[in-house]
Amino acid sequence: MKAKPIILENSPPIEGLNFRSFAGESDYPAMVEIVDKASRADQEDNATTLADLKHDYENLTNSNPETDMVFAEIDGEAIAYSRVSWFQEKNPNDRIYSHFVNIVPEWRNQDIETAMIQWCEARLGEIAAEHPQDSQRFFQTYSNEFKPEYNTLLKAHGYEPVRFFIQMSRLLDTIPEADLPARIEVKPAIEEETRKIWDASVEAFRDHWGFAEPEENDFEAYQGSKYYQPELWQVAWDGDEVVSSVMNFIDHDYNQKFNKKRGWTENISTRREWRRQGIAKALIVRSMHMHQAKGMSEVALGVDTNNPCGALKLYESLGYEKQKTWITLRKKM
Repeated sequence: MKAKPIILENSPPIEGLNFRSFAGESDYPAMVEIVDKASRADQEDNATTLADLKHDYENLTNSNPETDMVFAEIDGEAIAYSRVSWFQEKNPNDRIYSHFVNIVPEWRNQDIETAMIQWCEARLGEIAAEHPQDSQRFFQTYSNEFKPEYNTLLKAHGYEPVRFFIQMSRLLDTIPEADLPARIEVKPAIEEETRKIWDASVEAFRDHWGFAEPEENDFEAYQGSKYYQPELWQVAWDGDEVVSSVMNFIDHDYNQKFNKKRGWTENISTRREWRRQGIAKALIVRSMHMHQAKGMSEVALGVDTNNPCGALKLYESLGYEKQKTWITLRKKM
């Protein structure tokens, strides 16, 4: 695939600066390097590998890299890239037009981000023009608490924080106790039942903010990722019905890069009729013991601070503590 030049309005007068389209897989190594440099500057502890990026871009939804990406180069070297996508929320029923800018720290705050944000909004406007006008429409992007200059820039472009997510962790030096209610049993996740478990998790998340109905190929994409580790899942059943689950995983790339022994207690869900009975709490405790037995010394997770089920309080009661805050920002289209 051959990249094409892209002319951006309001491009800053920087010598050697050019913009272009996606060039295919040959761009992946530069993209990984940009993400690595950016995440180090932003304290994001990102461990994206070339294989991770390739997998992600082979399984994109509502985003075509050939038309929906822009790269910034200085003298032919990629120093930033953006991509746009969109999705239909279920709760509330809004259509979200999303974008991001990944840029290496040495070229920040020189109006390159501004030009790329404006290109993203223009491209998303073209996409939105082909959609029915039957719901509210928002531009959406993402940041964190360690990017004050970028957050100020987004505010100047009309973006406001609408949701905060925090990453939490705890050591496994001590583990609390928690019992399952009667009738509820935990069974290993066998391959023939993983789709059923995933479907139950999807159902449980339908009343959460920002939920979008998954595409049919999303489960297959998940199965092909390094995060699919059903042998580590903790799944509670009431007879043949899935009640609750914790889809644990260990990111060995992350642990190696940051010299950690961390397991992730993620995708924690309980179906509505079984909530507030201590089931998720018991599964998380079981997950802690499981990770400890695998040689992990800590566990981590992410949570919506306004989770409707009180997840933040549950995790705090189990000893998880905040590490960093992620921010979702929106602007009405």
